[in-house]
Amino acid sequence: MKAYKSMSKEELQSLKAELEAAYIDAKGKGLKLNMARGLPSAEQLDMEADFFNTLNPMSEFHSEAGIDCRNYGELMGIAEARKLMADMMEVSPEEIIVFGNSSLNIMYDTVARSMILGVCGSTPWCKLDKVKFLCPVPGYDRHFAITEQFGIEMINIPLKEDGPDMDLVEQYVNNDPAVKGIWCVPKYSNPTGVTYSDETVRRFAALKPAAEDFRIFWDNAYAIHHLYNGKEDKLLEIMAECKKAGNPDMVYKFCSTSKVTFPGSGIAALASSIKNIEYVKSIITIQTIGHDKLNQLRHVRYFKNIDGMKAHMKKHAEIVRPKFELVLGTLEREIGELGIGSWTKPNGGYFVSFNALNGCAKKIVGMCKEAGVTLTGAGATYPYKKDPDDSNIRIAPTFPPIDELEKALEIFVLCVKLASVEKLLEQ
Repeated sequence: MKAYKSMSKEELQSLKAELEAAYIDAKGKGLKLNMARGLPSAEQLDMEADFFNTLNPMSEFHSEAGIDCRNYGELMGIAEARKLMADMMEVSPEEIIVFGNSSLNIMYDTVARSMILGVCGSTPWCKLDKVKFLCPVPGYDRHFAITEQFGIEMINIPLKEDGPDMDLVEQYVNNDPAVKGIWCVPKYSNPTGVTYSDETVRRFAALKPAAEDFRIFWDNAYAIHHLYNGKEDKLLEIMAECKKAGNPDMVYKFCSTSKVTFPGSGIAALASSIKNIEYVKSIITIQTIGHDKLNQLRHVRYFKNIDGMKAHMKKHAEIVRPKFELVLGTLEREIGELGIGSWTKPNGGYFVSFNALNGCAKKIVGMCKEAGVTLTGAGATYPYKKDPDDSNIRIAPTFPPIDELEKALEIFVLCVKLASVEKLLEQ
């Protein structure tokens, strides 16, 4: 295949006519395919069919400590659930609060608490003239939506192969007291699949914030979501590194089982220093009398321990891995030599990040939609939905059955080719 940029104008015009004909044919098929969100597939959800059999009318509803999980109480979570989530998050059970089903909910509430009540006695953010957050990009759209809703100014930080640009992070955090936080998806990042290097984690831990209430929002959503046995990315544990660096209170760490058991019916947890945990506990004591302990009990009885959870995730990988390989194989075969795009090749997580020619992402996503393929909106991976290069597209391959994914990818690469040809002809 010949690289598009090396083609003459006449060759590009001829190719455009050919691609336009194929696109018209694709639109005529009336497809309705969805690659918009990182949802588990029906096959993954069916895999946990016996999950609810762990509790039945004849079950013992008491925790190991004798707590009746049908009743009020245990604000921090039952002990065995705290142990399971602590092992998943590589911290101690004393540093954990087990909440409800959603880590996103915990993150939202953590920002809301900081806005309304402050952080461990500091001035509430709502009373400050300016509050800023650092946002590694491309990144997770729902993180950006939270900070935007609260009127927090977001600052783009380029995400490199080893994590955020730490020179920029240090410059902002160490010198600007208005910088109160940074969003991080440190392992198999959404959407790039990047895992932060040991050096990056250590530089995070060694930050010297100008603001006493600066916090790292460490959303380790894909901690155990590996695609390949023996090729798992390793992530240095941030809380331990912060303790070594003399910054024990600087991190809020979030995780959930939403893509381990059931989205909407998992359990989620916050890990942080004892000081931070006690402060959060003092506030949520007013908010709730306790979360769903029966669901916590179900999770503990289903997995038994972290080894059971990891074994379970290998079954997920068997379902998800062929879809990622289909995406990567299709992109390499269809456009690998054309010079019109680049993409990540993650070892885990839920996404592939695709970069089109500058100025083409919105057009590609729009063309795909017209042809019956729904993608995450162009720009969604940047604060305010503004991708300065209009190039990044998040591909979410997990939800569709593999035959539908194959059809969706055919449309996607066709749209990438056509949009790229049109862009080159404009130049």
